Amino acid sequence: MRAACLARWDLCSPSSFFQGSLQASGRAPRRASSGLPRNTVVLFVPQQEAWVVERMGRFHRILEPGLNILIPVLDRIRYVQSLKEIVINVPEQSAVTLDNVTLQIDGVLYLRIMDPYKASYGVEDPEYAVTQLAQTTMRSELGKLSLDKVFRERESLNASIVDAINQAADCWGIRCLRYEIKDIHVPPRVKESMQMQVEAERRKRATVLESEGTRESAINVAEGKKQAQILASEAEKAEQINQAAGEASAVLAKAKAKAEAIRILAAALTQHNGDAAASLTVAEQYVSAFSKLAKDSNTILLPSNPGDVTSMVAQAMGVYGALTKPPVPGTPDSVSSGNSRDVQGTDASLDEELDRVKMS
Repeated sequence: MRAACLARWDLCSPSSFFQGSLQASGRAPRRASSGLPRNTVVLFVPQQEAWVVERMGRFHRILEPGLNILIPVLDRIRYVQSLKEIVINVPEQSAVTLDNVTLQIDGVLYLRIMDPYKASYGVEDPEYAVTQLAQTTMRSELGKLSLDKVFRERESLNASIVDAINQAADCWGIRCLRYEIKDIHVPPRVKESMQMQVEAERRKRATVLESEGTRESAINVAEGKKQAQILASEAEKAEQINQAAGEASAVLAKAKAKAEAIRILAAALTQHNGDAAASLTVAEQYVSAFSKLAKDSNTILLPSNPGDVTSMVAQAMGVYGALTKPPVPGTPDSVSSGNSRDVQGTDASLDEELDRVKMS
């Protein structure tokens, strides 16, 4: 008899009952009526589960995880709700977009039971209700978008579906955490058209990029030519400045050299026999100039007595003497008039000499 009592106690113990209920039900979130835990007075509720208890057919309380004690016969465990996050596959369905394109779309729904009382008494099957609500909401949201926006605004579409589900499932005690679209299938013809559109868009971008490259190249070439012209003009300007500075320096150097030569010549003429040296120099220059008459032109002008070097030298020395005659102190006008008369006489004699050359 003692053995029979021990066997009966083992069958009625909470641990043996919990293991048997788990094996019979398979999973805790949704148990059939025949697989619900039995009232054994002392019960142990697992973590993240809520057991709804009815007393005499009316809601009594929700058992918390851990040790709980119930009254036999009067109390009955009516529902077992899982408080974990539940993943539900939304079956594939057809939906029509704003531009009348039929799509085959499916998704995944993530939800959690926030109020076990509402989930038990607010709806008959919470998971089925949420799944149907997700499908209808998905079709409604897709009908507001065109085909291109469906792919571009996938995240906003998921957020819109979650908001719509939460508004409708609030009275069921269920909270939709997120919704993700898994696959979107388009008709074959539409897929071909989309592929052609993608290829055309790529060709357009390639053409635009090529034209932009050509434009940038032309701009760079023009900018290079502009910089080259600016640098060339600056170089030419610097060259002209340097050349002008060189010519000015050369002219100044020649003038200084000539002034120095004239100064030395003047000093030499004031020495003894300076007139004779000047006559010799004039005679040499006359002979040198006379020897070059026929080299530059066929027309030759000769004096009436080309062989009379002495008269030419005397005439040149007379001009030189008239120009270098010392002025009489106190009579500048007489000096200037005398010099002018000598110069005029010399010019008249030179004009007469040229006339004789022309006549000859």
